[in-house]
Amino acid sequence: MRRLANRAELRPRFLLIAVLVGLFASCGHAPPEAPGTITFLIETMPANLDPRIGTDARSAQLSSLLFSGLLERDATMNVRGDLADRWEAPDPKTYVFHLHSGVKFSDGRPLTSSDVKFTFQSIMNGISGATGTNQSPKRGAFRAVQSIDAPDAQTVIFHLSEPNASFAWSLVRSAVGIVPAGSGSDFAQHPVGSGPFRFVSSLQDEEIIFERNNQYFRGPSQIGRVRFRVVPEAVVRALELRKGTADLELNSFTPDMVPVLAKQSDLAVSEEPGTLFSYISFNCEDPALARREVRQALTYATDRATLARTLMRNQARVAVGPLPPNNWAYEPNVPQYEFDPAKAESLLDQAGFPRRGDPHTGTRFTITMKSSTDPLARLLGEVLQDEWKRIGVDLELRPLEFATFYTDITKGNFQLYTLRWVGANNDPDFFEYAFGSHKIPPAGANRGRYRNAQLDALVDQARVEPDREKRRALYSQVQQIISTDLPYLPLWFQDNISVHRRRIENILLGPGGDYDFVAGAVAK
Repeated sequence: MRRLANRAELRPRFLLIAVLVGLFASCGHAPPEAPGTITFLIETMPANLDPRIGTDARSAQLSSLLFSGLLERDATMNVRGDLADRWEAPDPKTYVFHLHSGVKFSDGRPLTSSDVKFTFQSIMNGISGATGTNQSPKRGAFRAVQSIDAPDAQTVIFHLSEPNASFAWSLVRSAVGIVPAGSGSDFAQHPVGSGPFRFVSSLQDEEIIFERNNQYFRGPSQIGRVRFRVVPEAVVRALELRKGTADLELNSFTPDMVPVLAKQSDLAVSEEPGTLFSYISFNCEDPALARREVRQALTYATDRATLARTLMRNQARVAVGPLPPNNWAYEPNVPQYEFDPAKAESLLDQAGFPRRGDPHTGTRFTITMKSSTDPLARLLGEVLQDEWKRIGVDLELRPLEFATFYTDITKGNFQLYTLRWVGANNDPDFFEYAFGSHKIPPAGANRGRYRNAQLDALVDQARVEPDREKRRALYSQVQQIISTDLPYLPLWFQDNISVHRRRIENILLGPGGDYDFVAGAVAK
């Protein structure tokens, strides 16, 4: 790894720092934004702002500002009421929610139980429009819902076909926001919610504009207008912040850029431990990657501890799996994969992939990893190219514009890809969503087409088990399977870091990397 750091890792990082320092020294300053107005830099457009459809991180982050949910997560990742003032479960298959009174959508329409019922029924049964009915990728989370009643304007009752111990987690705002009854398949073009902001306009690959929702039932935000500008290049984002033509970002800079930006007198950095999970997904239908020994070999060949220390500048913690260590179901005693190239070579030999030609330098096979154009993903790819080359695996890198990249991975059109989970991995039901055999897109997020009947049985048991300790034992077995089979190569949990102008105050970052902090921020 020392030789690698001199060549594939440190050189582009130092060049980037030199470029930033040089440009910062010469750039001027733009006139300040009006009080209460902020420009938030994002790397990509959201895939879909309909909260019944969008499953990518950007869609979830932005939708959470436009929509309210029945429930939400607090700072310690426990569930609490959002639209629901209170709720009870009179039996394991019935959930009764009592809505906050007086809630209105941003267009003035009252929000009632009919809107809640419609939202979930359209997820389960399809979203109608002029071109037909579209299926929601979130419908799998509600397959146990047998019926939904709305006996009065403030009460919603879910009847389940079987107990579901994590059902409440499916109802949080970041998972599903409530839409007005009758919303069709074109709803994403003009979304209307009851969250702290309202949608104003969107220009593809350029910007999205939100304004304060003055009818928000928790009281209006101090931020009057948010312009989310799409700026794919990290250096350009840095310059925009320095010049004052932008105000903040979240988790969009490589770790080396943050301390450089922090030296600027008009910029500040807010940092909190996070649960953002970075990983590499294997396509388990690929002829080579379908072999568990190959997936294990590539994990052994990846020096994650050194990467977390150098590439991530200690702004991340090595992960053994997707569940954060502070989660109640986390199991630490699973197979570990310390950096061991010799073990990796042995596993590849056992899997039937010997070196071709020279037994010490020959290539075993070539694989391709897709990613977004995120600079950190590209740096990671360069490091992996060097590390995996040493065990005889040639890695080709294919950075893609995000919409194309996301379409490819949901279709299974990849061998490897690298991405982050933002929030969804905070509940152990994630294991079903990401790895269940019946959760292949569009039913879920099992993009790698991983299949394991034992895992399916365990998550089915855990879903209906009301006793937390028994559920913990079941999820412990699930984590043992995942850590052995490795449908993902787990990388690390990344800290949440926001670089922002000093005029933006009261930035309270949540562990899940969401944008909810914007509603409580102050722009002077």
